[in-house]
Amino acid sequence: MSVARFIADQRTNYAVPHTLVCALLGVSLAWFYKWIKRANGPGAASGLFTDTARRRDSVDRAVKVAFKDAKGLHGSPRLHADLRDAGWEISEKTVAESMRRQGLVARVIKRRGGLTRQDKTKKPFPDLLCRDFTAPAPNCRWVGDITEIPTAEGKLYLATVIDLYSRRLLGAATSAHPDAELACAAIRMAVTARGGKEAIWREDQAERLVFHTDRGSTYTATSFTTLCADLGIRQSMGRVGSCFDNAAAEAFFSSLEWEVLSRHEFDTRAQARRGRHRLGLRVL
Repeated sequence: MSVARFIADQRTNYAVPHTLVCALLGVSLAWFYKWIKRANGPGAASGLFTDTARRRDSVDRAVKVAFKDAKGLHGSPRLHADLRDAGWEISEKTVAESMRRQGLVARVIKRRGGLTRQDKTKKPFPDLLCRDFTAPAPNCRWVGDITEIPTAEGKLYLATVIDLYSRRLLGAATSAHPDAELACAAIRMAVTARGGKEAIWREDQAERLVFHTDRGSTYTATSFTTLCADLGIRQSMGRVGSCFDNAAAEAFFSSLEWEVLSRHEFDTRAQARRGRHRLGLRVL
């Protein structure tokens, strides 16, 4: 409890004059009046510290702490969820009003540009998931995509492989170029993480592991399709321009950009690679 709040409580709850409490605590009356004016807002000159003002002051302090804990990234909807999780009974409108009073504005991050470039000469694979991003067991359905990590030296590209059963990141390869070699490195990493080709191989053609991506030329390149065939992996692809067809992979990148990349800046690609574990890109 702050000193000013203690003084106000003595006056409100026990009728102890604030002038006496200030004198006993060695606190300036001018400072206390300024605090009341800030806490009560307009009309504070009356000297009344109302229950409404108390509640507003408590809400403002809680919102400010939650905003700081979120690194200034959360707007009123997400701050409202954070406060509800912390036990507050509060509406989203109240959180928004508190943010306006305090001048708290969530940071806006730049969304990555689309990296999908379709090779019209290659026939795309059919969509085997049809937006059903669930799996009955490990190594049945994987999804993948490529995003970019900005650095002062230039862009670093990240290719991922995620198991839809556990939602674990199995592969996270990086390169200065978003090419088929990068995609191959990510899928090899994922296969190794799960025990090698023998661990994911299934004799039944219909039950082979499915790897779902977009229709980018990276995933239709001969080197990548050949690798998947050698590993016994069936490829699956969504439609061009539809993020919903690969929503699970897109959701991972959205969280990565919002929660992690917007808080870090890298001078070089090597620095970004070294920071992979700090960025939360540990392969499980």
